Amino acid sequence: MNERSRPIRHFLSLLDLSATELRALLQRAIELKRMQRAGTIYEPLKNRVLGMVFEKSSTRTRVSFETAMIQFGGGAIFLSPRDTQLGRGEPIEDTARVLSRMVDVVMMRTFSHESQALFAAYSQAPVINGLSDTQHPCQLLADLQTYAELRGDIAGRTVAWIGDGNNMCNSYIDAAELLGFRLRVASPAGYAPTQSCASGLVELMEDPHAATDGADLVVTDVWASMGQEDEADGRKEAFRAYQVDQALMRRAHPDALFMHCLPAHRGEEVAAEIIDGAQSAVWQEAENRLHAQKALLELLLCGPVS
Repeated sequence: MNERSRPIRHFLSLLDLSATELRALLQRAIELKRMQRAGTIYEPLKNRVLGMVFEKSSTRTRVSFETAMIQFGGGAIFLSPRDTQLGRGEPIEDTARVLSRMVDVVMMRTFSHESQALFAAYSQAPVINGLSDTQHPCQLLADLQTYAELRGDIAGRTVAWIGDGNNMCNSYIDAAELLGFRLRVASPAGYAPTQSCASGLVELMEDPHAATDGADLVVTDVWASMGQEDEADGRKEAFRAYQVDQALMRRAHPDALFMHCLPAHRGEEVAAEIIDGAQSAVWQEAENRLHAQKALLELLLCGPVS
């Protein structure tokens, strides 16, 4: 099949992949990382173009996707609301119809998840969710790759999510469904996730200590995300007991890892000695955005690697 006639697949959440596809993608990401470290030139996306639509600012998302396309032999175009007619009120459907005829794949980092779904409905190119208000699946690819590299299969393990039931938390719920790990979510009243889980693998609670007991992986995020700046003071008060510090980590398994999608606020959601300490996998996790997204781009544009 000609690559440009390949059936369109979007990646708006982890559930756009099967469990088998997700496991294969993570292994492929590890292999692509090994190839890159060895200096292997591999350019499956030669002359292909990624259009990147940003409503929210970014460091890791922009740099990792641009670098991925360059290393794969292609290119990337950064588009902010100031650079496009979207910022002047052009309907999403019209932008999708036009942009997807000019580029090979689109990555969107937006506030509204619904706007990404609408764009995908009218797009002739695959659409990737680089972040939305309800999902952050690309970050989960990096987190899961990191755990696989450092500790092996996450199936049957216990993950503690400490803090806001936000887009990252929702994507962890999807990951638990797909890969079969137990997820304990500890959030203050009023901040629990809304994402549903039918498997019984996810437990919601308010006590961060109970959530962390014996956990193999402890994860947190900022207390106030982009767009919630006016809630920052109230959230600091609500989440005061949810800092991941040494006392909390001591309740986890002795071999437990700590992860954070970044940027981090030391002294708020995480103590400096944890994020900068021996159990932290944060920097490997951040780098793996590049390798996991390369595997994703390859899958969406070229199909599974045999």
